[in-house]
Amino acid sequence: MTVEEIHKKLVEHSPGEAIELVLGAKLPVTGVVTGDPFVVIPASRLLPICESLKMVEQFSFDCLSNLTAVDRPAENRFEVVYHLFSYRHQHSLGLKVYLPRAEGASVATVEEVWRGANWLEREVYDLFGIRFEGHSDLRRIMLPDDWVGYPLRKDYKEQDDYHGISTTRPPLIQ
Repeated sequence: MTVEEIHKKLVEHSPGEAIELVLGAKLPVTGVVTGDPFVVIPASRLLPICESLKMVEQFSFDCLSNLTAVDRPAENRFEVVYHLFSYRHQHSLGLKVYLPRAEGASVATVEEVWRGANWLEREVYDLFGIRFEGHSDLRRIMLPDDWVGYPLRKDYKEQDDYHGISTTRPPLIQ
């Protein structure tokens, strides 16, 4: 199925839900549509919709191939991005959840749906500070526990050093 067909079936399967189809972004000057289409769902409905996407035969998204986030300060939001794949039907889906861009931004964990979400959610937590409610072991995975800040946020200010070790390097090219 195409993303458009998946969106239509998902809306039929979840009546009354605000499920938006985004076909891509229009470039300002040329008007060309770029990027992959994706579906945006309400953060409050993430878990039940993901359970349906995995368990309902017509979807059968048995693989969470990636989970990441994007910081959009201009829109004052974070986007949590899920890339799903169905081995049975050989189709894929980009799924997004928008969260307010604030300290303590959170969304439900999907590790009970896809076990591989465990480490992916920990990485997003570590680098963006987005919390995954109900996660079995939400702690830093890449940076030390006492690291200050979240390096993939647009407003992140790198410290000059970490316990006396410089965090900056001289330029490679002068």
